[in-house]
Amino acid sequence: MAQKSTIYKVEVSVSDMDRHYYETHKLTVAKHPSETDERMMVRLLAFALNANEQLEMTKGISTDDEPDIWQKSLSGELELWVSLGQPTEKLVRQSCGKSDRVIVYCYGGRSAEMWWEKIENSTTRFDNLRVINFSENEVTELGKMVDRSMKLQINIQDGDVMVSAGDHIAYVTPVAWKASGH
Repeated sequence: MAQKSTIYKVEVSVSDMDRHYYETHKLTVAKHPSETDERMMVRLLAFALNANEQLEMTKGISTDDEPDIWQKSLSGELELWVSLGQPTEKLVRQSCGKSDRVIVYCYGGRSAEMWWEKIENSTTRFDNLRVINFSENEVTELGKMVDRSMKLQINIQDGDVMVSAGDHIAYVTPVAWKASGH
């Protein structure tokens, strides 16, 4: 019998001084049985970094033709496609064709570096693609915050991120491996 997703209730308060965005989002997050705590926290961090009224979590890991997070215009056009981890070159190419902007948030230390070395040259033509890396240690610290009912405060200033949940604080410095042309 297949395992079911675990449901998390998450309140994410975003204070993004770089974008002048200050909102609290109440999210119900389904964590797929194969998803790690660290990946789920990267998903929440990616949500906060792009927070917007139209931004939505998708089925993500359980489906191949959807990103982990997306933003659609009011008329249904795909404005933002957010993938996590190390998507295939084919998936990166397809997502760049489907969406105005694509962001890949990768993590995993050396395996992420090897993934990027392998596909970097094939991504140069995509002006709508950004690739952001999170260090393995930072992601590990985020994973320690997981709780079935979380209240996260995420402060973003000058590109640096502070994530706090209760007494636990993690600092994340996103590193741009590829900046988009727009």
